[in-house]
Amino acid sequence: MRNTCRIAALAGLLVFTLLGSLAAGPSGLGIFPFAGYSGKLKAFFALPDETVPGETASQRIPLVPFSAKVNGRIGGYKLGAWPYEKKEGSNPTYANPKGFVEVTKDNLSLHLSEHFTLGQFVTKDQISVWPKYVVLQPRLLDKLELTIAELRREGHPVSGLVVMSGFRTPEYNEQGVGVGGRSAVSRHQYGDAADVYPNDRGKGRMDDLNGDGRVDLTDARILANAADVVERQHPELVGGIGIYHATSGHGPFVHIDARGTRARWGG
Repeated sequence: MRNTCRIAALAGLLVFTLLGSLAAGPSGLGIFPFAGYSGKLKAFFALPDETVPGETASQRIPLVPFSAKVNGRIGGYKLGAWPYEKKEGSNPTYANPKGFVEVTKDNLSLHLSEHFTLGQFVTKDQISVWPKYVVLQPRLLDKLELTIAELRREGHPVSGLVVMSGFRTPEYNEQGVGVGGRSAVSRHQYGDAADVYPNDRGKGRMDDLNGDGRVDLTDARILANAADVVERQHPELVGGIGIYHATSGHGPFVHIDARGTRARWGG
């Protein structure tokens, strides 16, 4: 019996190791290929000439190469210039994206994971221009899915998260750069950041997670803490967590990203 358990354990370790070897592959996922750590991812992104071990055609979403961007746009869609196009740099975290997901009216509702669709991450401008283009990293989707699961584990049965802001083209991001505004190297430009909040009550703002009759930073901190727990459990998804208070234009929300290094602000 003891030998049988030992063999089973070794077999499990071998599978774990083999899957782990794919962590740095084109899918951008972690130890569990394609499905992510959450087990809820439904798609991955790859350039036309990339080969991904174990892929299925139904999971693959082709990327338009970065080189397709000419004079800051692809066709009629304005993207602008990424920071390293303007100024030379060596930090791989801020390297130019390898490609873009093409977004059409037909694939807006495509589920990339259990709770998130492609259309949720589109930059909020150029409303009438099609197709649109998005940079999006599967590790962000994975982190958001795990955050939803953690909220539920803690007794907050949220049905999902509203993406207040997902991908931002540099063209759009630049409009808000300045003191007290957006960063010129915002992670939103790299597809691994989202500003989110739970909104099960449909009031257009964060839910009252702690049930005290108010929607405030206390509720935002509950969401931020859930994302922090996810990072401690999955260091591969480490990144930024920022808490933002309500303004006249929006309720409180939390910035969550998977940049690869720890950052905290706000709240």
